[in-house]
Amino acid sequence: MLTQEWLRFMGELPRDKAPLKPEFLEKEVLPGFTRQKVKYQIEEGHFTDAILLVPDNAKGKLSAIVVFHPTYPKFYARVAGLEPAEEERQHALHLVKRGYVVLCPRCYIYEDGADMKGNVARVQQRHPNWTGMARMTWDGVRAVDFLESLPNVDTKRIGGFGHSLGAKEVLYAAAFDERYKVAVSSEGGIGLGFSNWEAVWYLGPRIRQPGFALENHQVLALIAPRAFLLLAGESADSDRSWAFIDAARPVYQLLGAPQNIGWLNHRKGHSYPTEARAIAEEFLDRHLK
Repeated sequence: MLTQEWLRFMGELPRDKAPLKPEFLEKEVLPGFTRQKVKYQIEEGHFTDAILLVPDNAKGKLSAIVVFHPTYPKFYARVAGLEPAEEERQHALHLVKRGYVVLCPRCYIYEDGADMKGNVARVQQRHPNWTGMARMTWDGVRAVDFLESLPNVDTKRIGGFGHSLGAKEVLYAAAFDERYKVAVSSEGGIGLGFSNWEAVWYLGPRIRQPGFALENHQVLALIAPRAFLLLAGESADSDRSWAFIDAARPVYQLLGAPQNIGWLNHRKGHSYPTEARAIAEEFLDRHLK
């Protein structure tokens, strides 16, 4: 089975989950929404933190989105609006203003006390068979666990969004956790040869060895028939990325959901321009609201 083949390579995910033990820390009340730092347990004795954004005056249970941040030394600061940034970088703010509960978890490579490679080494001390992407995928699983624990979240309407580093995370999180009903991947470089997938915090150098047979169109196919949108900009993703969408389309057609896979090349580089944002938000709304 394709899922097991990938998990044998990247690392089997835990069958048992440690209690979340959530902590709700400092909170800001802002126009239209609240923003709060939260902390929860990833595995026994190991915690992560995230920013939780909740819209005001919403009634009933709400749709929710995990926003995986790009490569940035201050991890979720820009996407959650914790520091000045160009509007296009404030992905979580866009979405909370559309009525979503939004969770922005810190990527493990930015944990305190080590650099990116050091944080991978710390994970692999506990999980020698894990690639870095196994930990990112597990973080995506635990992010949904946290959202499901909130009384104001509709557990059947959870999606994911990621740009750059976050685009890689959301692809794998959605592939290996069926609770993601929709995923938007922006400029992550979907092909294993398109960007630095060989980095130890992703899949590692084994993917560059002769005869390596796995490729990300297989990961994309694992998402079907759930919704997936790829945003390209002629940087990490480009017209060549279409081949991966095209390779997965027969699976979507076979499962009766050809409309659930989409793509856009905005040709504006490694960015998230207005036209891409409009397409992404319409796609998310269509599948989560």
